[in-house]
Amino acid sequence: MANISFFARLGNLFKGFMSLFISNIEKEHPDIAYQNAIDSMIEKYEQLKNATAAIIRRRQDIESRLEGVQNDYARTSADLDAAVATGQDDLSLLLIPKKDELEKALADLKAELAQASKDATNAKNSLLEVKSEIEKLKAEKDRMLAQMASAQARVKIQNQLEGLSVDAEVKALDNVREHIKNTVAKANLGDELKESDLDTRIANLRKAGEAQTSQSKLDALKKAYAEKQAGAQKSM
Repeated sequence: MANISFFARLGNLFKGFMSLFISNIEKEHPDIAYQNAIDSMIEKYEQLKNATAAIIRRRQDIESRLEGVQNDYARTSADLDAAVATGQDDLSLLLIPKKDELEKALADLKAELAQASKDATNAKNSLLEVKSEIEKLKAEKDRMLAQMASAQARVKIQNQLEGLSVDAEVKALDNVREHIKNTVAKANLGDELKESDLDTRIANLRKAGEAQTSQSKLDALKKAYAEKQAGAQKSM
């Protein structure tokens, strides 16, 4: 008994793992989950259809039996009436119990037929309901799988957009900007060095002196020209 219990628990554990495994597969593949459900319902529908057919056949058998008993009852009633009319009491005494028995059989068959008809009606309604549920499930499968495909496409696009980064491009531009700034700084440094260089300062000083000498000469020329003009006017 202990071994049986152990193996039973082991079997239940295995079934539990398989159930989780199948459940995960169905989550990843909803089309499989829907198709499995549809196939299961179709299988139940076939079983219910066979059961319904059996119920209908039983109802038909009862109807056939009832028809036979009704015919026997009608003939027995006619025979009893004829026996009574002709004064055949011994025959009448035999036919009366037979008629009573047929009446009871008729009552039983009518009750049985009523129940069989009710069972057949319920079975057919159940069959139609299951068929309707199968059609609904098929439509739901198409609708949900379409929604799933749309959602997966959206998620894929979102992931792609999230994966697009401008960091590399920005860093590349930062490097370019830094290079430009360094180049400008080097150029400015060259100018600053030139301005602070002794030779440069002396050259600048000489240029300033030369400019001052030229200005002095220009001033002297202007003064001489003015004096010359003034002397010319006096002599007139």
